[in-house]
Amino acid sequence: MTTARKGVKFKATITKSTGESGWHYLPVEAKIVEKFAFEGKFKRVVCTINGSLSFQCALMPWGEIFYIIVNKEKRDSIGIEGGELVNVELVRDESKYGLPMPEELQEVLNQDPDGDRLFHALSPGKQRSLIYMISNVKNIDKRIHVALIILEHLKENGGKIIGEQLQHDVKRPIF
Repeated sequence: MTTARKGVKFKATITKSTGESGWHYLPVEAKIVEKFAFEGKFKRVVCTINGSLSFQCALMPWGEIFYIIVNKEKRDSIGIEGGELVNVELVRDESKYGLPMPEELQEVLNQDPDGDRLFHALSPGKQRSLIYMISNVKNIDKRIHVALIILEHLKENGGKIIGEQLQHDVKRPIF
């Protein structure tokens, strides 16, 4: 089977999960995922909805299908709701991290060889989690602060992430 390099286009309905959480997702049939010939368990793609919203994401397995989470912010940004049929294009994500690297984190890594080594020794999923954590901070000074705290946390804990401790450290005041 050849790998899908140019992308795969299809239509899917934005579906709301059952239960109280009510998260929304795009179902993706296994035959579509097979076209990418992924190796291993990680299946990262760039998803474009209705030709206007593109984002990096994972194809998450769920029984006989896969799904892509489409949060409220993404839905609102292009004016779609649960139950709507949308045009979807998936392209294999060939980026290094599976998310855009925040400039602030990259600069902190450039200036701290030990922190850089420890960060890059983490699994790709843990790297993405830390990138995501920093990317969600709105203030540039706070992003730098969080990046510095993360690298100090890795150094203090032998390259391991201690979740509760890291969350506590990140909430410390900047000054």
